[in-house]
Amino acid sequence: MAALQQSTLKIVLGIESSCDETAVALVRADGQVLAERIASQDAEHRPFGGVVPELAARAHAERLAPMLKAVLLEAGVAIADVDAIAATAGPGLVGGVMVGLVTGKALAFAADKPLYGINHLEGHALSPRLVAPGLGFPYLLLLVSGGHCQLIAVEGVGRYRRLATTIDDAAGEAFDKVAKMLGLGFPGGPAVERAAALGNPKAVPLPRPLVGSGEPHFSFAGLKTAVLRAVQSGLHAPEDIAASFQAAVTDCLADRTRIAIHAMPEATALVVAGGVAANSAVRMALEAVASAHALPFIAPPLKLCTDNAAMIGWAALERMAAGLAPESDPQARPRWPLDPSAEPVRGAGVKA
Repeated sequence: MAALQQSTLKIVLGIESSCDETAVALVRADGQVLAERIASQDAEHRPFGGVVPELAARAHAERLAPMLKAVLLEAGVAIADVDAIAATAGPGLVGGVMVGLVTGKALAFAADKPLYGINHLEGHALSPRLVAPGLGFPYLLLLVSGGHCQLIAVEGVGRYRRLATTIDDAAGEAFDKVAKMLGLGFPGGPAVERAAALGNPKAVPLPRPLVGSGEPHFSFAGLKTAVLRAVQSGLHAPEDIAASFQAAVTDCLADRTRIAIHAMPEATALVVAGGVAANSAVRMALEAVASAHALPFIAPPLKLCTDNAAMIGWAALERMAAGLAPESDPQARPRWPLDPSAEPVRGAGVKA
């Protein structure tokens, strides 16, 4: 694992609660995760076919304290031995973010430790350096999740340049909606991937929005509409629709990634992160793109692709090593772009 350039091995306690996973981890500056816990809320949200913000916040509040105790006990670390606390401060469902951030503030105050309010997207952006020795800046990141679909030039800790974003929906959100259309259950991403493995990806003629146009940004709203029409037609098996949809998304991601590679010739690697990065078809397509451009391809292990606290603790360690001081009083933010200076994109709205 990648070791930070520090003479002492600091330890950070990370807390993640931005959506529907409650997570706690103890991470050391040499990249070792000393202990971690992740509690899924799939059972709570499955009856609704999606995440209910109020239920998510309540589950975080109920689970955080015992999980914190379990992680410290497993690692044999007292809170007094921790060098800092790190908690997600956004973006995300603000109720859940507040639960984790307030817990982090209370722990930091009681233990007299610094508190790092971490951008959840920065956690994803830096997570590959937790597991990939020698990954240097700058690298090209495809951040693809339920709420975001962006191509970002990661130029250093705290230095991010957005190359592309979605002008409507994120890829992960599209996976969830398609799963709901097909009655595949929740969470949608893994359900669509399982169904796609049984289907024919060429069976349903679905569009590849903006592919071949030279447009750097993403669009998935029209693809979702096309899937809905295919479902309503009754002409196609669900597994064929799932396979054809997955192939269309993969083609879109690969096409935009090629454009970004040409726009960033200095990139040291192509990195993918976020929940959709757990999809094997997406990984294979992106690996082929990277290989065609003679770039190393790095995808974190599956447990680091989905929401987790190890990446939050690691982001704080990266900031400590870079000499970046924490905010004095971080606030919960439902929206928090990695590149606030990026030009607005047509139709992108709050997800840009």
